[in-house]
Amino acid sequence: MATLYYMVALTDIDLPPVFTHADARARGLSDRSLYSLRDHGHIELVARGIYAKPGIIADHDLIEIAIRAPKAILCLTTALARHNLIDDIPPTIDVALPRRQRSPRTKAPTTWHRFDEDTFDIGREELTVYDDLTIGIYSPTRSIIDVFRLRHLYGQDQAIEALKTWLKQPGSQPSDLLSTAKHFPTAEPAIRSTLEILL
Repeated sequence: MATLYYMVALTDIDLPPVFTHADARARGLSDRSLYSLRDHGHIELVARGIYAKPGIIADHDLIEIAIRAPKAILCLTTALARHNLIDDIPPTIDVALPRRQRSPRTKAPTTWHRFDEDTFDIGREELTVYDDLTIGIYSPTRSIIDVFRLRHLYGQDQAIEALKTWLKQPGSQPSDLLSTAKHFPTAEPAIRSTLEILL
């Protein structure tokens, strides 16, 4: 009987597959009802204040980051790995924020990076986390530029490996890479000289 009540409550409230505590309250769901739904397994706790209906196939870490930091963009090693440009599996999720934005606290293992506001959105693409929830991810070319730009922190080897792999992919155009690299003067010379060696 209790199960039927909670299922009816979920239907009546029309919660989306992924929602926050504030979303539930705005739809008239009390804290007591929300926690009862959680305790009876009708919703899952993704992270503090973030819930999902059971059975959705999505990365809970990315759900949390996308909700807590809507301007966030997956970057560096994380972006390279998602674009299949390196074999490494990053121990944490590399996420860029505009330089002046504070990073939220997350349960997800996240390494926050501050990038300049003037170039922050260059190469931004959208990655679907679930349904209409998305998170930014830097394009393959922007990701390569960033590891060259920050090679003093991440090493030249990773930058060269990513560039070599990218060059083997169908449709990769060095001219596109160099065109974007013009916005990043600390990276452009190193990318240009590496391309001269590799091509």
